[in-house]
Amino acid sequence: MNGKVFQIVILLILGGYVINYFYRKPKLAEGQKALDFQSELISGEIFHLSDLRGRYVLLDFWGSWCGPCRKENPQLVQLYHETKDQSYTDADGFDIISVAIETKKSAWLKAIQSDGLVWPYQIGEFDRFSSPIASMYKVREIPTKYLLDTTGAVILVNPKVAEIRQFLKDREL
Repeated sequence: MNGKVFQIVILLILGGYVINYFYRKPKLAEGQKALDFQSELISGEIFHLSDLRGRYVLLDFWGSWCGPCRKENPQLVQLYHETKDQSYTDADGFDIISVAIETKKSAWLKAIQSDGLVWPYQIGEFDRFSSPIASMYKVREIPTKYLLDTTGAVILVNPKVAEIRQFLKDREL
């Protein structure tokens, strides 16, 4: 009897891990088209993801309350400064879109200032994972990142900053 109970417990634990994996798995895979969205930028401008067709785009879901996100932000800032004026063989440039999964606008604004996130594409969503863009992309954990090609197709899912840097470097003019 104890052997059967042990087997059931092991199966329940493994089942929980499998369910959790698929629950947290990013919605899009490499090769799929990113879903277009409209949102208001920190500047007040209305923005569509499709406005950046022709450019490489890093779609970065993050939060001011997320330790790993904040730890990675200095690397993204450095990458942005290295690439913002770069020309590529098959793209008009590279941009970062930061979609903050938040509850407090003040915390988001403070984190942008503190971390030096100077790129213009800053979007704040204040219903955490129930926010419109987070829901559309089924973001259930952060950081979640998608590197998009010039047509809006996903090139890399959750790439490290070093992978993005190498990808862009390989395509420099």
